[in-house]
Amino acid sequence: MELFDPKGSVGEQEKHLILIALGVMLLVVIPVIVLTLVFFWRYRETNTAATYSPKWSHSTKIEVVVWTIPVIIVVALAVMIWETTHKLDPYQPIEPIATDKPPVRVEVVALNWKWLFIYPDYKVATVNKLVLPVDTPVEFKITAESLMNAFFIPQLGSMVYAMSGMQTKLHLIANETGTYAGMSSAYSGPGFSDMHFKAHVTSQGDFDKWVKEAQAVPDTLDAPTYVKLEQPGTAAPVAIYANVMPGLFDAVVGKYMGPMDGGAQGMRVSGNSAIDDIIAAANCRVDGQLDSRALLAQRPEREAGAQPASQRALTE
Repeated sequence: MELFDPKGSVGEQEKHLILIALGVMLLVVIPVIVLTLVFFWRYRETNTAATYSPKWSHSTKIEVVVWTIPVIIVVALAVMIWETTHKLDPYQPIEPIATDKPPVRVEVVALNWKWLFIYPDYKVATVNKLVLPVDTPVEFKITAESLMNAFFIPQLGSMVYAMSGMQTKLHLIANETGTYAGMSSAYSGPGFSDMHFKAHVTSQGDFDKWVKEAQAVPDTLDAPTYVKLEQPGTAAPVAIYANVMPGLFDAVVGKYMGPMDGGAQGMRVSGNSAIDDIIAAANCRVDGQLDSRALLAQRPEREAGAQPASQRALTE
């Protein structure tokens, strides 16, 4: 029922689309149900006044009705769907309400089974908590560490899938302050039922205050911390990180692509070694735990461009 209580313009338009489509389809369903009951009663065995036509086979009037009405409905739905599909395209940016309110960028990583939200413009990140300013467009970039999930805040709008090695996009806006439920709407294993979060929509002033508080927390999100964080686990508590390593989201997307030559090299993170740091940290896991000493021992070799000896496969 949250779909029928939207708190953003995208969710409001989707609600109208659902109701209009439902109403149009009821134009067929309701008359069929009513006429079925009428026919049962009128042509019952005890009603001798009803016309009995055992050899009846055709009626032009009936044919016109049963074909014309569905054709009109299908055409109407097709026109409406064509228009709204483009208008509500999740990749389509939302125009800001005020020119002095630039969109807030949020990078979303679906982990097993928790959500990581990175604010690249503020260099902070959260786990299972999303904070957004009201009446401000939000640009989401979405990916997954491994299993495919679906990012969904029902009261704000569209659902978009999160897939490893790929990046999807979503643009939303919240027009009312409040706390709204967020979830994964695609089954992704035993921790799926705990993979939910709260989206807190605040005033611009409260959002700015929260950002400053988040930037002051002692916990940082670097490659070793991320490798620990991405280990599967359920019911993860809310966490806040400051000083997020540059290019972390792009590193999560690109680390499965392997080395590339030529123009495709741009798919790897340029200007930093985020991918190498994450892969190195992952390869230094022993029985699921990060071996910090091994990671530090590899750093001079990686900085020198050499491949560390006895490197484990990332899939391990």
